[in-house]
Amino acid sequence: MLVVDDDETVREVVVSYLRAAGHEVTEASDGATGLAAHQDRRADLVVLDVMMPGLDGLEVCRRLRLAGDVPVILLTALGAEQDRVIGLETGADDYVTKPFSPRELVLRVESVLRRSGGDPATVPDTTTDGDLVVDHRRRTVTVGGAQRSFTAREFDLLAHLVTHPGQAFSREELMSQVWGWSFGDSSTVTVHVRRVRSKVESDPTEPVRLVTVWGIGYRWEPAS
Repeated sequence: MLVVDDDETVREVVVSYLRAAGHEVTEASDGATGLAAHQDRRADLVVLDVMMPGLDGLEVCRRLRLAGDVPVILLTALGAEQDRVIGLETGADDYVTKPFSPRELVLRVESVLRRSGGDPATVPDTTTDGDLVVDHRRRTVTVGGAQRSFTAREFDLLAHLVTHPGQAFSREELMSQVWGWSFGDSSTVTVHVRRVRSKVESDPTEPVRLVTVWGIGYRWEPAS
């Protein structure tokens, strides 16, 4: 696991709590060092501060996404909805707003790791819908034979919808059933629906697979 934060005090607290929870942790004090550390030894998850000099956390997250699908949790002092949306649109799997409880962060880390690892005892091998193939055990998605990169949260959303074709879900139901949240900002669902559409739809502006059910939420429309 990799923790990247230019605030030494915050970094020390985060690292100490994660190590106490049994995680092996590498730390970096800036974005460039964090990217180099991940390239040298791929982390299973990155905890990443947004507001850093030089390469900020959003740019680091973008570069991590270009290099692979490592789960990312953003630490942000920006609490406005638009700021959180921007963070999620860069490919982050979760975000925690400062000031935060270190115990909450550990729980978020473990939740993202569970999602990214999957539970092979409770999922089917694959779901095929037209040219879309979702491999639940390997947690991969191919469209027209080409593999697409999904974050853990994006994958869980798609997997839930394709295994319940034709069923409409509200945003609140998706938050609860997909990510186990009993509270939170429903705009998170909207952002992730937009990101999934960009990867599975021929024209994301006119979706025909992951469709909006007006006044309710979203539905997966199976291939005819």
